Amino acid sequence: MSVISEEGVRGESVFKDISADDEDSQPTEIESMCMNCHQNGTTRLLLTKIPFFKEIIVSSFSCDNCDWANTETQSAGRIQDQGVCYTLKVQCKQDLNREVVKAECATTRIPELDFEIPPFTQKGSLSTVEGLIDRAVAGLEQDQPARKATDPEVANKIDEFIEKLRQLKDVEDEFTVVIEDPSGNSFVENPVAPQKDEALTVSRFDRTVQQDIQLGIRADDDLEREPDSNTVEAMRNEVLVFNTNCPECDAPASTNMKLVQIPHFKEVVIMATNCDSCGHRTNEVKSGGATEELGTKITLHITDPSDMTRDVLKSETCAICIPELEFELGMAVVGGKFTTLEGLLKDIKDLIVAKNPFVTGDSGVTNRLQKLREFGEKLDKIVTGEMTVHFILDDPAGNSYLQNVYAPDPDPEMTVEKYTRSFEQNEDLGLNDMRTEGYQEEK
Repeated sequence: MSVISEEGVRGESVFKDISADDEDSQPTEIESMCMNCHQNGTTRLLLTKIPFFKEIIVSSFSCDNCDWANTETQSAGRIQDQGVCYTLKVQCKQDLNREVVKAECATTRIPELDFEIPPFTQKGSLSTVEGLIDRAVAGLEQDQPARKATDPEVANKIDEFIEKLRQLKDVEDEFTVVIEDPSGNSFVENPVAPQKDEALTVSRFDRTVQQDIQLGIRADDDLEREPDSNTVEAMRNEVLVFNTNCPECDAPASTNMKLVQIPHFKEVVIMATNCDSCGHRTNEVKSGGATEELGTKITLHITDPSDMTRDVLKSETCAICIPELEFELGMAVVGGKFTTLEGLLKDIKDLIVAKNPFVTGDSGVTNRLQKLREFGEKLDKIVTGEMTVHFILDDPAGNSYLQNVYAPDPDPEMTVEKYTRSFEQNEDLGLNDMRTEGYQEEK
């Protein structure tokens, strides 16, 4: 059995990217009791990274005595600030091969069959859409012999439902798979990245108090309290420092938080974490105000390299679109950021190209890999001024901002539109009382 050393924890991360070329990345083997025959079997543990899912622990048990086997995954990363909901329209058999990471606390639904797998009833898994269906079938079949002996009528109804689940894999009719995860750590693959996936909808939501309690991040008697006005005033006048742990190496680190007033815009909260042990740095921006009455769509025609120095505030609810590249990035994928346009484009390149293990190593598909490399090269050309494009920030909450370098005069290369949110956008923002649609342009 291998041991994780203190140097490994405080220095290089013990969670490795999946790669067929890394011969040193071997699983840890532990002799453990088989829960089926109660003889000794072997448990294998592998600490690895899954894109958009942070770190996970993959465990596999096998018994040579009775041939029983079991696999599961557990999240080793932090619980995200918001929950996530993936809604996938399965339209063809290729959709059954999409990679799916389902956390233990996630709820899985197939609305067409009125079927739901509640949270904490299955272990976390790294599978495919077809694998989710097979696992549901196996769970329903598990106690069928006992049901047929005690209640044949119920057993027959379950057999009929199992057959309906199996027929889904033929994809004769379109059906929907919904994965709702309050921890924010589940994931469904977009096979056409970096383009928008028309069959997949991703939305973020704020957890309820009950969900916080279920995840163990809130005590049963911890009630929501309003912030003290003196505390808010203190935040405006100083940098607040909180002790935390590095999300990469788990070493002790500090997070700095400051309320900042952006000229010609509003107040925002900037949070930055620096790790002295591994050098990891993160920054995150959250709006200091409420959701605006109207959404904001900002369109900038990038014509000169000097545009790269413009300040950008991208909130968590803001989507990014570059029509010339047929590229669209949904809300909360990059997170809230206050940076320059160049910095935001580099973050997008890192997310889509450099830090996407699904298109490298064993997971790499030649055509997809070449496609993403070409996309990264086009982003580089935009940064250097070799390619002119339209850069669009679409924020239904109205909390994003792009610097007007001609202020207070109008910017000839930038337009700002205010629009009334759709019902679906209000649903994503948790605003269910506003149901009108339409745009009105702010000149």
